[in-house]
Amino acid sequence: MTAPEGIWITFEGGDGSGKSTQAALLASWLGERGRAVLQTREPGGSEVGVLIRDIVLHHRGDIAPRAEALLYAADRAHHVETVVRPALERGEVVIQDRYLDSSVAYQGAGRVLDAIEVRDLSLWATGGALPNLTVLLDIEPAQARRRLDADDKPFDRLEAEKEEFHTRVREAFLALAAAEPQRFLVVDATADPEDIAVLVRARVSTLL
Repeated sequence: MTAPEGIWITFEGGDGSGKSTQAALLASWLGERGRAVLQTREPGGSEVGVLIRDIVLHHRGDIAPRAEALLYAADRAHHVETVVRPALERGEVVIQDRYLDSSVAYQGAGRVLDAIEVRDLSLWATGGALPNLTVLLDIEPAQARRRLDADDKPFDRLEAEKEEFHTRVREAFLALAAAEPQRFLVVDATADPEDIAVLVRARVSTLL
């Protein structure tokens, strides 16, 4: 008897796009249908990742762009090896907040590093692992900033970047989606959250 095959779904988008909300809605919907679900995130989806997350998002002071990219790749390598792959081998649905596309967008475009090198670094770190589906929640940076301001929480290092930075990030995400339409579902993040969830469920249903 062959082992069950899991499904890996990642959520991407700028800060304030609603990734966490949609990931939680999808996890709840799948759980109600009897699917075993693992909900995780990057950085911070493992014990090692929690330490790296504190460095890359909350360190006071500058981090060299290449060092930042390497830290994210290190988190990703450990996370995929110890969390994601085991869950997929158990036949679970892995729902993940951010993956390598975020590094290409934030460190590649945002920090103005070579996007191909950043992507290749993550692919090497994870043995070429790519999700079955990536949901990109697209939103203009100014609208996202208004959402973050409304939350009245301190900004992390990336959230605090200027609008020009976040504009480069958004453009990079859209370019990635255009290059891999078979993997990506692009959704207007300003739509009603339940309407977005319906679109996501429809696409996920084709994978079940």
